Amino acid sequence: MTQARPSIPIRTASGKPSAQALAQMDKRWRWRYVMLAPHRLGFLLAMVVLVASGVWWALVQLDRSTAWLGMSAAVSSTLAHSAVMAFGFIPLFFSGFLFTAGPKWLGVEPLPVQTLQYPLLAQALGWLLWLAGAYLQAWVAYGGLALACAGLLWMSALFWGLVRLSRAQDQLHARVIACACALGSVSLAGLWLSLVGGQGALARVWVFTGLWGFVVVVYVTVAHRMIPFFTSSAMPMVQSWRPFWVLWLMLAAALMQVLAAWLEWAGVSASRAGPVWGLLHGTLQLAVGGILIWLAVVWGLVQSLKNKLLAMLHIGFLWLGLAFLLGGAAQWLAWGLGLGGLALGALHALTMGCLASLMLAMVTRVSCGHSGRALVADRIAWSLFWLLQVCTVLRIAATVPGVPGAVTLWLLPLAAVLWAGTMGVWGTRLGRWYGCLRADGRPG
Repeated sequence: MTQARPSIPIRTASGKPSAQALAQMDKRWRWRYVMLAPHRLGFLLAMVVLVASGVWWALVQLDRSTAWLGMSAAVSSTLAHSAVMAFGFIPLFFSGFLFTAGPKWLGVEPLPVQTLQYPLLAQALGWLLWLAGAYLQAWVAYGGLALACAGLLWMSALFWGLVRLSRAQDQLHARVIACACALGSVSLAGLWLSLVGGQGALARVWVFTGLWGFVVVVYVTVAHRMIPFFTSSAMPMVQSWRPFWVLWLMLAAALMQVLAAWLEWAGVSASRAGPVWGLLHGTLQLAVGGILIWLAVVWGLVQSLKNKLLAMLHIGFLWLGLAFLLGGAAQWLAWGLGLGGLALGALHALTMGCLASLMLAMVTRVSCGHSGRALVADRIAWSLFWLLQVCTVLRIAATVPGVPGAVTLWLLPLAAVLWAGTMGVWGTRLGRWYGCLRADGRPG
């Protein structure tokens, strides 16, 4: 008589998958695993747009410096770059976070991933068409932008639906984010209408409106809620401190930058009031920058350096204060010495230093936690983070007044290639996680 084989235990006494079950788990990348959770789909599509835009911009910068590729733009490459950096991959990263953590904040049932797939796919496809059309045919780019706009509007409506269903007492952060998403949709629609109407200067203002009024507002709102919480959880000696006046200050500072963009478009800087407004704007930016750096220290910047993943968050937030300081210095230099250019450095301190650093830190943290991995920044993540810092410094250095043009000519492609490489490695690595089952065998 043949003896029956003993069955493999699926769970241990603690309820975790057994070693035998983990060993037999499917470790292949499959699209159906991407559809297991909102963050998997949102983050994966964001990585696709991020890597594609990084490679595209590196090629543009190399061609500008060498003319080797002979690229001829159908849409202004600078505008195409700024639009995809503000509206392209970042809202897709937002979707992964908002439809994972958002329902917990609001105390509502999460949406099925199938409900999210079409607005997110529309955005990803739209931005890929935008990049392709920028050097092929303008109508392809405009069609892609319209598709991306429809996807963002759809995504924003879905998040507003969760907010309306909520009965949670504290809805402030979620409602601020929902309003920012609405402004982002309006800004993207305004960008499309401006381009179709041949209004390039107005299109640029809509990009800045979306960057500050949508992207930065979401970032600082999430930072206000999560950075003190993460810090106090990892380091009990640091008290969670997040008074609401701090949030209002950061929101007011972001909206001040929106106002500045519209006043510049309206010609205030060229009027008699121009110097007065420039100095006032510069002084306010210096004041905000000083407060934000103080806030970074109060939130535990120094203490966080003992924990690499936490340090990445705090250093990213520190860049926000530095961006305002650079912006204020740029206004004063322009008035006192007639030196321009540093404002572009301030912009990249914001986008590459602050937004990209926080993106890398937060997405890495969420991806580790939801893939069954330890919440730590390993050697690869930590190295990529510091490559990003080097890339940011190189890009800012290219805008410093007095830097020779021959040096700037090579700093820009160097920074672009380093950005593309850093984001390519990061995106490829995490992109594999999203299509595989959790390492610990748990659902999600």
